[in-house]
Order: sequence, then C-alpha cells, then structure tokens
Amino acid sequence: MADQTVDDYIAGFEAPVRERLLRVRELLLAAMPQGEQKMRYGIAAIMVDGRYGLHFAGWKKHIGLYPVPVFDNDLEAEVKPLRRSKDSVALVHAEPLPEQLISRIAHAVVERRAS
Repeated sequence: MADQTVDDYIAGFEAPVRERLLRVRELLLAAMPQGEQKMRYGIAAIMVDGRYGLHFAGWKKHIGLYPVPVFDNDLEAEVKPLRRSKDSVALVHAEPLPEQLISRIAHAVVERRAS
C-alpha cells in the first residue's frame, strides 16, 4: 500500500502491540524533535534531516528498532542484551518497554547524525 501512513501502519495491529508501538513512536519523536514520520520498506521510520533516524516495526513477539549502531560506551552494555543482529534491537512483548533506553538510543542516533 504505497499511500500507507505511520498511523495506518500502527492501527493495523491488535491493541496490545498497537499500544506499545504508539509508545515507542512517542518516545522516538520526543528524542528526535525534528523527526518526520514516514513509511520506509513497509515499516515506520522517523527521519532526521531527510535521512533515516530509526525504523520501528511490530512483530508477533517483539517490536524491532533498526538500524541501531554499535555504541562505544556504556549505552552498548545496556543495548547488547536486546540485540538480534549487529544493527537491530528487539523489544520483546513479554517484557516491559525499556522506555529510558529507547530514548537514550534515539538521542545517541541523533548525536551521531549531527557529527
């Protein structure tokens, strides 16, 4: 669906996942105040200065964040248990959302884009 919006994408999920996606989006937008919502590759994205910032996607057992770079500091120690591959993070539905960590990841991505 070429004209699908991020709102449409999120609305397509059942309530528990939809609520988590809404919260993830809220956290990302708060951390990326200049961010623009867009659909890319069939999933939601927050664009920063016309380039991708972070993508987020709902799946049966988790919400994925992509691409999450490997960090060179204490943040990586917190992110590492959630990594599914070199550049993706899985926020498992059976666990509470790590809201502060999501915000820290988003802030770190914005800082990298600015440098």
